[in-house]
Amino acid sequence: MADAGYSVFFIFGCIWIVLAVAVWIFVLKAEGLPLKVDKWALVVAVPIVLPLIAAFTIAAIYR
Repeated sequence: MADAGYSVFFIFGCIWIVLAVAVWIFVLKAEGLPLKVDKWALVVAVPIVLPLIAAFTIAAIYR
């Protein structure tokens, strides 16, 4: 039960990420634009996603 706060925070963060991606897709589809990911989107996304994955992996290993 000591990790309940962490679990709630993690699930809440995952829900926000899924909602953000869904809204982005709906906005692009509403404007009739194709869904494509260019190199600048990766330049922004990779430095955000990689440290998150590393932090969660380290937390899972040392838990």
